[in-house]
Amino acid sequence: MDFEERARRVYLDTGTKFQRPIIWSMGLIKYAAAYANAELGLLPRRLAAAIMGASLEVMEGVHDAEVYVDVFQTGSGTGLNMNINDVIARRASEIAGSRVHPNDHVNMGQSSNDVVPSAVRIAAIKTAEDELMPALSALIGRLSEKSAEFSKVVKPGRTHLRDALPVTLGQELGAYADALAHGCRELRDVLAYVGEIPLGGTAVGTGFGTHPRFRRLAIDAINKTSGLRLSEGNTFRGMRLLTDVLYLSAALRNIAVELMRLAQDVRLMFSGPTAGLAEIDLPSQAEVPGSSMMPGKINPVTAEAVMLAAAQIVGLDHANQAAAGLGEFELAMGIPLIGYNVVAQINLLSEASGKLSELVIADMKPRRDRLRDLAERSPALATALAPALGYEGVSQVVRKISEGKSIRVALEEVGRPDLAQEIPDVDNMAQAPEAERRIDCDSYK
Repeated sequence: MDFEERARRVYLDTGTKFQRPIIWSMGLIKYAAAYANAELGLLPRRLAAAIMGASLEVMEGVHDAEVYVDVFQTGSGTGLNMNINDVIARRASEIAGSRVHPNDHVNMGQSSNDVVPSAVRIAAIKTAEDELMPALSALIGRLSEKSAEFSKVVKPGRTHLRDALPVTLGQELGAYADALAHGCRELRDVLAYVGEIPLGGTAVGTGFGTHPRFRRLAIDAINKTSGLRLSEGNTFRGMRLLTDVLYLSAALRNIAVELMRLAQDVRLMFSGPTAGLAEIDLPSQAEVPGSSMMPGKINPVTAEAVMLAAAQIVGLDHANQAAAGLGEFELAMGIPLIGYNVVAQINLLSEASGKLSELVIADMKPRRDRLRDLAERSPALATALAPALGYEGVSQVVRKISEGKSIRVALEEVGRPDLAQEIPDVDNMAQAPEAERRIDCDSYK
């Protein structure tokens, strides 16, 4: 029985396979390790070249079908490391024309305990930099643009889903641009922490079994090959604890919650057309039928899809909290699961941010006349009369407005018709200090 058969028998066989970025990062580490060992004179150049060639093929996805181990395997990720070693050894043997051993050659100077924790961190950083940061930057930029475009579009504010003082649609969208810019800064900071990898720590963090210069050479080779900016982290911390990855998961969760809130607000503003708020139109949402039974029905499908993705990201963060707590002494035992989950979170957040930007925020058309009408009929306008009437007096006016009376009639009934001239214009009530700085992904550096 070969390793593949034994792995399928002993590990779980759920069909949950490691994503492309994790396989890519494993190939990258093996490439760098072979380079470092050749430079140190520990591995013959011919074998190193063959391993490097095979590793590049792994990075390019040529051998993805041969990476068969399930995510739910041994907690250190030994199954993944052994699987990759075998794939590279087989292909490198073909290239070299002689046997390349998976452990003696491909795994030289390494352990699963330092390789896989490094690989999942590299995969997370690579995916975040390639996919998530551009998507977030585009969403923040789009929100900022729309905030400026809708800066004069007055609408009723709402607290507890009840009428509140007027605001502008631009102010509402600007709040999300600001929040996401803060989230982007948090993400950048935590990615630098995640980039402190434990490669070179071998089995327990001491580096026993590898050359003292291996670590520096290998990480330099990784950075040169990938364009990343990884650094040498504390090996004992990086192999024992996954707190840095948990910080990343939390940053992703926080952004997901903000997207959920934004999508929720969009969904409410789009509700209607006669039985809801009907404050905005979203033409792109008509591209797919909203109902299999009611012809012509249009639903906020993209916003709802974003909310589902956000819920999944939050759920994966809960799993990561449990995974980060698994293990004892020199080993973090949740490595395969937290690595898989974080890459999944990044992928989901990237897709959700992109679609929300392109199909919701960019497509948003405010129903200006209705927004102004709602704002001007809001009982909350009576708040401006508090200096003259006091809290209790204004409360009486608001109760009468809520019964369907105009504010002028309400003032007459409380004996103060003279105050009708003091009701401010909704445009003036919605004015707020303008932010002087541009809001983008780099605003809070």
